Amino acid sequence: MIAAPPPARNVYTIPAGAPFLDTLAQGLLDEAGQEPLALARQTILLPTRRACRALREAFLRLSDGRPLLLPRMLPLGEVDEDELALGEGEAAGPVLELPPAVPDLHRQLLLARLIMAMGGGRGGASPTLEQAARLAAELARLLDQVQTEGLSFDRLATLVPADYAAHWQITLDFLGILTEHWPAILGQQGFIDPAARRNLLLRAQAEAWRAHPPAQPVIAAGSTGSIPATADLLTVVAGLPNGRLVLPGLDQDLDEDSWEAIEPTHPQFGVKQLLARLDVGRRAVRPWPVGGDGSGPRRMLAREIMRPSATTDVWRALAAAEGAAMVDGLTRLDCPGPREEAGAIALMMREVLETEGRTAALVTPDRGLARRVAAELGRWGIVIDDSAGRPLSLCPPGVFLRLTAAMVAEEFAPHATLAALKHPLAAGGLSAGRFRARVRSLERKALRGPRPAAGLGGLRQAVGDERLASWLAGMEAAAEPFTRLMARASAPLADLLRAHVAFAEWLAADDQWQGASRLWKGDAGEAAALFVGELADSAGVLDAVTPTQYPGLLDDLMAARVVRPAWGGHPRLHIWGPLEARMQSADRLILGGLNEGTWPAEAAADPWMSRPMREAFGLPLPERRIGLSAHDFAQALCAPEVVLTRAVRVDGTPTVPSRWLLRMDAVLKAVGVERGRWRRDWLDWFAALDRPARIAPLPPPAPRPPVDARPRHLWATQVETWMRDPYAIYARHVLRLKALDPIDADPGAAEYGEIVHQALENFCRAYPEALPSDPLDRLLEIGRETFGEKLATPGVWAFWWPRFERVARWFVAQETRRRPTVASVASEVSGSIDIDAPGGPFRISAKADRIDRLRDGGLVVIDYKTGAPPSAKEVAAGFAPQLPIEAAIVRAGGFPDVPPGPLAALCYWRLSGNAAGGEERSAGDDPEGLADQALAGLARLVAAFDDSETPYAARPHPDRAPRFSDYQHLARVKEWAVGGEEGE
Repeated sequence: MIAAPPPARNVYTIPAGAPFLDTLAQGLLDEAGQEPLALARQTILLPTRRACRALREAFLRLSDGRPLLLPRMLPLGEVDEDELALGEGEAAGPVLELPPAVPDLHRQLLLARLIMAMGGGRGGASPTLEQAARLAAELARLLDQVQTEGLSFDRLATLVPADYAAHWQITLDFLGILTEHWPAILGQQGFIDPAARRNLLLRAQAEAWRAHPPAQPVIAAGSTGSIPATADLLTVVAGLPNGRLVLPGLDQDLDEDSWEAIEPTHPQFGVKQLLARLDVGRRAVRPWPVGGDGSGPRRMLAREIMRPSATTDVWRALAAAEGAAMVDGLTRLDCPGPREEAGAIALMMREVLETEGRTAALVTPDRGLARRVAAELGRWGIVIDDSAGRPLSLCPPGVFLRLTAAMVAEEFAPHATLAALKHPLAAGGLSAGRFRARVRSLERKALRGPRPAAGLGGLRQAVGDERLASWLAGMEAAAEPFTRLMARASAPLADLLRAHVAFAEWLAADDQWQGASRLWKGDAGEAAALFVGELADSAGVLDAVTPTQYPGLLDDLMAARVVRPAWGGHPRLHIWGPLEARMQSADRLILGGLNEGTWPAEAAADPWMSRPMREAFGLPLPERRIGLSAHDFAQALCAPEVVLTRAVRVDGTPTVPSRWLLRMDAVLKAVGVERGRWRRDWLDWFAALDRPARIAPLPPPAPRPPVDARPRHLWATQVETWMRDPYAIYARHVLRLKALDPIDADPGAAEYGEIVHQALENFCRAYPEALPSDPLDRLLEIGRETFGEKLATPGVWAFWWPRFERVARWFVAQETRRRPTVASVASEVSGSIDIDAPGGPFRISAKADRIDRLRDGGLVVIDYKTGAPPSAKEVAAGFAPQLPIEAAIVRAGGFPDVPPGPLAALCYWRLSGNAAGGEERSAGDDPEGLADQALAGLARLVAAFDDSETPYAARPHPDRAPRFSDYQHLARVKEWAVGGEEGE
């Protein structure tokens, strides 16, 4: 039997599952005893500033209110020369002379300029500004990775371009040129790369301590040394006489075969590499004096989940009795979708508050899930912040800046204009109420329906309202510098930004506060102001840019900025990202979003180096990040009370459980724990929150307004609706609800029909008796004029004009054949007829597309249809009464411009624009009988609705209901329609 190595005097571990910072703090407090200066003499190195703040809180929480002089706490990941203990030795001089780190935004723009120059200089298409900015962000990440790993770009020479595809050869050439000149470029600007600067500072500290070991204790805790320069410093700390290194969650119970088989995706990979660098055996690491020895069933479960594939045969030897202990305090929820997942998590967090002092935290890399959970908690009035922050581009000031840029770039197109003007920050110098009223008026008068002419000038022409036009003129004056720059082929980025900010501040002003005061207030406003200031300082890096690309660049640069709240949102509930959760603890830990591709995230492709190139160059493969993610998961899994959640489907697409959940299923199956044991109570309780006590089926609406509130005038086109869906008449004429046109509506079938009708009307009015010598040419000329007035969309013109040409050929042929028998043509004439009814006279009006008077005195009533006309059977049954009603009106002399006469025919001209162009269909062989039938039916219909007990029922005959209705949602058809047939 091989003897265990002696314990390493200065290397410790705190086991997974123990609250790391509380355990560390308790150990140091116990060690200090009653000595007031014992803690103050210590220096503690932690991975992040957040960890430093959390350790400070842990000391205060565990001290029972005693006054403390706290240790000096330094963040390794955000090291600053002012915080290091370099002393006055040789190491201090060069460090104090280091140039500042290049700001991220400045570096991204520098690299974007070089990338654009590279694209254009190789004869290819230069990337857009937005594309270059994205590539620059990836290139900056590559520079950081290379410098973090301590590699030299001289190694690029070892990559043989011939071994890779042509585009990778071009990339290698560019990287070679860039990295050769990059230090000089930064030097000219007076900067240094952040990763290089951090490495120099960490190594300077390591050299200073190596040369002059500090007399006071130094403790490095929580880091696994994933950055080589950090690992060097940890090595020095572990070797100091008063130094101690405290590792997070070292697994000392994993068998040696598995330890040797660990790969980069394993959570212990980073710790293993650090121990190898320290030349310390795993079993020689000492347990921290407080916090246990790292054993326990949950740690065993984490160990088995992460076990290397080569040794999973040991699962067969696991005892069934161990399974129940492994899952004690562990819950798993497979939720139907993201909404249910967020709701169940929010409910679990809310339940924690029922017990005084208990805490809960959601840990997830899915920021969408984090936002949903925060929103769900709002139903109980709980305000909680996501400590991972929100992208500036999604915060109100960021959204406002993006929307105002898009509005001007899109020449005040309807959607972009409404999005910007309806933002809460928009006020334009008015009170919120007055501004919203004007925006709503602008929407109704100009932005709904077909798009008006471009720019604010086009909107002024479209509104037809002097007050609104004056208001728009003021906005046009404020936006003029920005719109003028946007109209240019190129413009300096600094000028665009300056004009944009000036316009945004003008638009953000209200009747009490200046725009700057409203736009830049709060945490998000301060972050936006800082971003704009940095962009203004660095804008000169780029040459003149294409203005239309400015909004895309702004979106991309802003998305990389994160806004974090200055103060915590809730004292007992938290939302953390995996990075923020490191070394944190809570009584109930919820690990959410456990789907493959989310946690762990997919290994993203690097646009600058392929996988073989990275490996040959010496960079870590993407699997290394999966290993770090696995470490976060394993540490959290070992907490006493843990809930694991995932959504089974996202956006209707099935998801794949995280690899760790699949591994867990396999381990638990080996110990006899079936998946069916997991509780679903939380999902059931969340569903019950919004479930009514009983669901009472509702009858279709059947309003019965008094007779004097009912309409006494309708158009013939509305009679069919009155018969098929009386509720629509009630909504339109009693409630006076009129459907709004869609915003920025593309011309559709209705607009096409209007244009065709207008063109034929203009032709018939021009030639009411005899045709011209060139009727087809004249009709096409009139059609072009009509299309030009009504239609500005080239694509729609290209689609519709050929149809109209076919209609025109058929129409002219029809006219040439018929005109010898026609005395005159009346086009688009209006008339009406009054019907005696119990409630008083009822007027029916109509607008006939065309009425031809034949030479024998007979009248032919024609209805143009660009869609499918009704059949003669439908007309005879009374379900298509428009044309017979027009016939009854003309027979009675109800059209002032058309003297009465006998009815010769009722016809539909179908102007479909198909291959034949059109066709003529008769509405029936007995026009006089159809007119009589229509009048009699109208009299019965009016009399029925003059009875106050007759309801305006919704779709009383589903088989005869109209296919489309503007009022279907108001009638709640989908709630009561039998079998859901109305909603299919």
